[in-house]
Amino acid sequence: MKNILLIGGSYGIGLQTARILSENNKVFVASRSVGDLDTNLITHISFDAATDTLSESQLPEVLDGFVFCPGSINLKPFRALKPEHFASDFKTNFLDMVTALQAVLPMLKKSKQASVVLYSTVAVTQGMPFHTSVSASKGAIEGFAKAFAAEHAPQIRMNVIAPSLTQTPLAEKLLSSDEKVEKAALRHPLKRIGQAIDIAQATAFLLSDEASWITGQVLGVDGGLSSLKIG
Repeated sequence: MKNILLIGGSYGIGLQTARILSENNKVFVASRSVGDLDTNLITHISFDAATDTLSESQLPEVLDGFVFCPGSINLKPFRALKPEHFASDFKTNFLDMVTALQAVLPMLKKSKQASVVLYSTVAVTQGMPFHTSVSASKGAIEGFAKAFAAEHAPQIRMNVIAPSLTQTPLAEKLLSSDEKVEKAALRHPLKRIGQAIDIAQATAFLLSDEASWITGQVLGVDGGLSSLKIG
């Protein structure tokens, strides 16, 4: 049984991932609230990635998996963004992850082969309007992951999932009506938006032994948006 830590896992993708993983692993979720977690199956640690530091006493000696879930979707025209908006998104999406990962790195190194999963966005490769801030910070995730994977192979694998628009609490403003959902779905070759379970299943796979020969990759779980052109 593996020990897997999720930073943020009380809602959305993190919650679905924690539920899948808890079937065969010992799962720890470090987040601000318990949310809908089943604390009979999952150990919850009160933690705010923006302000807190993880303590070794809160976690097992060995960690086999690490997932960083917090993120932002700050969609505005470039002219409406100030440098502090970029700084805030960069901290939320990238620097808070670095802080948490450095805190648990000694535990990951004690695993036979640990796996780390981070999240980017399809907008990094697609060049979407109003995405300058989020694409900049998520682009940093992709570059970081490849360098980290190279530096820590073969002991730690690191991969990134780059979703398209997914039905989660973070995206609720973008999907606040049936009309918005339908319009978003039509932009994807598979004619639907993502669900949290879609991303969670990919995450669970990358953490598993079945993915033991996969590292340094950016996996597009995006309904075909990043690679298929439709009329």
